[in-house]
This record gives sequence, C-alpha cells and structure tokens, in this order.
Amino acid sequence: MVRELLKHLLRRPATSKYPFEKKPPFKGFRGRPVWDMKRCTGCELCYKVCPSEAIEMTGKGLEAEFKHHLDRCLFCGQCEEVCPVNAITMTEEYELTSYDRAGMITEFKREEKASEKPIPIR
Repeated sequence: MVRELLKHLLRRPATSKYPFEKKPPFKGFRGRPVWDMKRCTGCELCYKVCPSEAIEMTGKGLEAEFKHHLDRCLFCGQCEEVCPVNAITMTEEYELTSYDRAGMITEFKREEKASEKPIPIR
C-alpha cells in the first residue's frame, strides 16, 4: 500500500476543480430546451411526444403558450426533433438546480403586438 501511495503522491489529481474550472459541454450535448415563440405555430407535436409530460401547453395554434418543467424533463431532445419549424433548440446549459419546484418551471409566452396592447383611458 505504501508503494501505491508513493506512486500517486506526485501525480496530478484525476478530477477537475469543478465550480472553479468549468469545461464546455461536448458536441451534441442536450441541455435545457428553449422555445422561439416567434417561430412556433402551436402544432402541439412537442407536447404530445414528450415522454415525461414535462411540457404544459395552454391555448392552441398561434395563441399557444408553454410551461416547461425542468424537474420532469429527461433532456431526450424528442421535442426538438419533432418540431416542424425548428422553434425548439436544446441549449448547452447544465447547471439547472433550484431549491424549490417553482424555480424549475420555465414559461414561454407570446409577445403582444403593439396594436394589440390596450390603450389606457385617462
């Protein structure tokens, strides 16, 4: 055992100093999915294909809005693959922790057009 200890004493550590030394993710890494609501047609394919039911959809068609539950997501990428207009992309984010479940929900909403915004009455 002493021989093994001396052999590894002068070697570099096998692990990295993670929080301080971050390595970029490898090619093809599937991190957090993100919706581009300007491209999304609301076809419901991502909602239907999700195996873990991590996608919650309200509304239909161009009125559709999404909630993505990170705590349920398998990061399988099926939502990205099935999207016919490439509105969903898998980012390279991997530090997705939160202390409460409410922090694990990401909402994707449609932007209101300038003509649709209500004008305040004075």
